[in-house]
Amino acid sequence: MTTVVIIGAGRGLGAAVARQFGHGGFDVALVSRDQARVDALAGDLTAEGLTARGFAADVRDPAALEAALDAATAALGPIEVLQCSPVPQKEFMRPVLETTSADLAGPIEFSLYGPVTAVRQVLPGMRARGRGTLLFVNGGTAVRPHPERAGTSVAFAAESAYARMLHDALVDDNVHVGQLIIPGAIVPGDPNTDPAVLARTLWEMHGERKGFRHYAQDLGC
Repeated sequence: MTTVVIIGAGRGLGAAVARQFGHGGFDVALVSRDQARVDALAGDLTAEGLTARGFAADVRDPAALEAALDAATAALGPIEVLQCSPVPQKEFMRPVLETTSADLAGPIEFSLYGPVTAVRQVLPGMRARGRGTLLFVNGGTAVRPHPERAGTSVAFAAESAYARMLHDALVDDNVHVGQLIIPGAIVPGDPNTDPAVLARTLWEMHGERKGFRHYAQDLGC
């Protein structure tokens, strides 16, 4: 068996992706700061017949994130798919005219340093096996900065640049890198942004391995 790791796993998109990939034959590693939360979600998935485990780590703590990914590999097997989709904190979304350099440290640690740490931890194994997928999930400010959300606008843009460079650099290694842009909120029941719909899109991105950036819906919506 191979493993999908979901960083920032919760009961919305994370749970939907876990079910989509789990029913597709993957073991599921759930990573978030709250061990109790991911343990409860893993328990629900296990009750449905899937193989899932929870691992606690703060994406702003490189050592903890590396340890969680190592533990996931040891418990479940090689990581074939890594999804980075943690939800930014509200304090990252300050107006640009009120934002200082210190205010940008948290968003950059969260949306850039965290993904870089995770990728560096799993990528050697993917390249050695000759296959893998790295999936980055971002809000609309990744491509259209918003003056009232300066931190995420800057950090998501940096994460996007990093992911795009990975996409171009890893083509010959059969490691696919894709980004899903979700403008606005994830809304259960919405035809474009329901968690299950987004999970299917991410599954298709992994399977089809076409292009880098995909949109859940038009940015003007």
